[in-house]
Parts: sequence; C-alpha cells; structure tokens
Amino acid sequence: MCTRSKAGILKPKLPYIGTTEKHEEEKEPETVIEALKRLKWRKAMNSEFKALISNGTWTLVPYQGQENVIDSKWVFKTKYKADGTVERRKARLVAKGFQQTAGVDFDETFSPVIKASTMRIILAITVHYNWEVRQMDINNAFLNGYLKETIFMHQPEGFTDPNKPHHVCKLIKAIYGLKQAPRAWFDRLKKVLLHWGFQNTHSDSSLFFS
Repeated sequence: MCTRSKAGILKPKLPYIGTTEKHEEEKEPETVIEALKRLKWRKAMNSEFKALISNGTWTLVPYQGQENVIDSKWVFKTKYKADGTVERRKARLVAKGFQQTAGVDFDETFSPVIKASTMRIILAITVHYNWEVRQMDINNAFLNGYLKETIFMHQPEGFTDPNKPHHVCKLIKAIYGLKQAPRAWFDRLKKVLLHWGFQNTHSDSSLFFS
C-alpha cells in the first residue's frame, strides 16, 4: 500500500509566528464581533453575504409572529497552501438545522450517493475499454438546490438590513446546515441531467448515462 508519506504528500507545516499580534491575525475568530473587527475576515464575510444575495438564496419578509424561525451562524476557516502560507480566509453562513421542525420545515432528507459496487463496475468497464476517467467538483453545490418547504431564518448576525430590521429571511434556496440541503441539491442535479438527455438507472439512482 502506498501511504501519503511514501508518496510525498505531507501535511503543510505552518510558518512560525513570532509575535502575538501576528498570531492573533492568523487565528480564526471565535465570534462575529471579533471577525467584524478584523479587515480580512470582514471581507470574507462580505464576500459570502454578497454571494448568497446574488444567488437569490432568500427574500426578506415581515415576521408574522407565528412561523418557526431558525437561526444561523458564521463559521470561519483559514485555508492554507502546500507551503503553509495562507491561501484565503473563508467565512461560511450555515443554518442551525437542529432548530428545524419535522413535518413543518422539512420532510424528505435522504440524498442518495453512488454505490461502491456501481463504482467498481464503472472502473472495470473503463479499464477494459481503455477509457479516460474524469471527475469534477461543483463549488458550493448545496447552495444551488431549491427548497420545496417554506423555511424562515433570522437575518445573519452582522448583516441585518437597517431598513427592515424586523424582517426575516424566507429561504428560496438551500444553505449549508439545513436538513434537506443534500436532498435539494440532488433533486436539482437530477432535473438538470435529465433535461440534458441523460437517463437514470433503476439499479442505482445516482448513476446517469447518455
């Protein structure tokens, strides 16, 4: 077996940080207030918020006082390059899915994934015919799924609309943290693939062919 160390794939060593000020700058913020005080993290939050708005993730509506309104939280993560230097700072807004009510905020949550046996068959066929195998990744995939349920969420901390401070977000598309986010993404992907002429197999709902 070829391990990562034998292949020369090693965990990047973070550069030595010599001062307290530098250490605090590289440290991921623990609160939104702390993040907003630091320019680079504030930019990361602004970038995430603008992306969600551009994506049409929600619309602001007046709070009627009866709906179940869930909260959200900011998650901060520093991405490093192979040499240990900072590549970028990522701020992601996630919903507190544990506050969702079954039968009200969500119904189906199961999202199929391709079976291991299916992958083995596909790889065996490609080897037999000497085909080329390719893979792709879709950035922020879950954010592209449309919601069937009506879900309300409080405005993100630090980004309350000053003109509509008492409004809540009526979610149109899924965001990370929602219980049905994986399912919503699969439904969207399946719809697009079928529209493009692909067919779905009966043996594995995650396998499409044309």
